[in-house]
Amino acid sequence: MTAADVISLYAELETLKIEVWVDGGWGVDALLGEQTRCHQDLDIVVQQQDVPRLRQLLEQQGYREIKVEEARPWNFVLGDGTGREIDLHVILLDAHGNGLYGPAVNGVMYPAASLTGTGSIKGRTVRCISPEWMVKFHSGYKIKEKDFRDVSALCKRFGMELPELFAEFRK
Repeated sequence: MTAADVISLYAELETLKIEVWVDGGWGVDALLGEQTRCHQDLDIVVQQQDVPRLRQLLEQQGYREIKVEEARPWNFVLGDGTGREIDLHVILLDAHGNGLYGPAVNGVMYPAASLTGTGSIKGRTVRCISPEWMVKFHSGYKIKEKDFRDVSALCKRFGMELPELFAEFRK
């Protein structure tokens, strides 16, 4: 998934008035204002009400749902057959601006403060997950070297302490 692919999709979504937040690796790079590595996919956070129109747009461009073991109605992947993938994180905004992620009983959310980030990809301003929350969201799964590089770069750029979770990679 190239920067040009990301910007093209982002612009199309803006035209359709579909608000998204860039998450994952591209979200990190947007916050840093530069591409630091290649990205297989684009992670985006989108409101549940916009999913049908987003799916329609992407299906017109040849994207189809990729069967992945961890797919859920609120988290699924679409691919276009050429290797480009979009990992969708579906939220429902509550009265406080928190993005409820999955069934409310699970208590998982994108807090309102996490949806306040802005960054840039190839000079284009994009909405993304805020730096503090991007670092916090890099937990709860097996940490890889790329996660350490992403979090280290964010902590350095934004003056944050590197979480202890990443201590093993400091060596």
